[in-house]
Amino acid sequence: MKEQYQVTPLKEITGGDKLKMLSLMLFWLALFAPIYPAMIQEWLANSDNSHGFIVPFVAGYFAWGRRDRLGFVTLQDSWWGCLMLIVALSLYVLSVAGGLAFPARVAMVLSLFGLVWCMLGNATIRILAFPILFLLFMIPVPYSLINLVSGPLQFFATKISATLIAACSIPVFRDGNMLYFVSTQLEVAEACSGIRSIIALSMLAVAFASMSHTGWKGKAMLILMAIPIALTANVIRVTGTGILAHFFGDRVARGFLHEFSGVAIFVLGFAALFGVFTLINRKTPGNVK
Repeated sequence: MKEQYQVTPLKEITGGDKLKMLSLMLFWLALFAPIYPAMIQEWLANSDNSHGFIVPFVAGYFAWGRRDRLGFVTLQDSWWGCLMLIVALSLYVLSVAGGLAFPARVAMVLSLFGLVWCMLGNATIRILAFPILFLLFMIPVPYSLINLVSGPLQFFATKISATLIAACSIPVFRDGNMLYFVSTQLEVAEACSGIRSIIALSMLAVAFASMSHTGWKGKAMLILMAIPIALTANVIRVTGTGILAHFFGDRVARGFLHEFSGVAIFVLGFAALFGVFTLINRKTPGNVK
């Protein structure tokens, strides 16, 4: 499709054009209003999804950091953007009609991408693509997908932790996701599978990659490192909980100590990820984004 170019810099858009863009953005917000309550309820109901509240602000921060670059792009219409907007809106209509929450939420973000691309063109969307697509992290992962992945992760964490606990000369017997000690037993539940840590640390890794001064290889390595860091941190949590359960009983796996260990391990994972980010950038100081 042929692009229709204009010669107006974005910073010189007239007040009338700004009003039209604002009206379209407000219409976009109103169009997707039916899916907001359920998504916000999931943020409130499950602490694993509570990061959804801050994602729009983080995306806005990244967009604001690109404002100087936006002032010099050329305004252009993009039919490709219009096509993407139509496809995203069609997906939204079909998802709502079929009662499918996840694809409807994805369509919301993709439609915003298409709307900005359609209105402001290729140069603008290249600058704003990352902040807009970062909004995908605010969408709760479907429980069906979590259940599909959490099983193998639970088994992995239980098996490695049992080996490490035994290496500490503590008698332990593993049966599936259960750890049996002399005087107590411990179940590695779905919440301890590590899938939530992978999601949260992946979001942070993507944010760090955006701020990284390395090339695409360094950014990709940083994002991929989120998975082994999350898995390692989760194994440390399960192993530590098992050792404490051996000495103090299974009450350490409930209540405050359990919640505190989750926070502590997340902080550990964050520190490890930040360390990788610092190391990668230190090794390649001459690279630019």
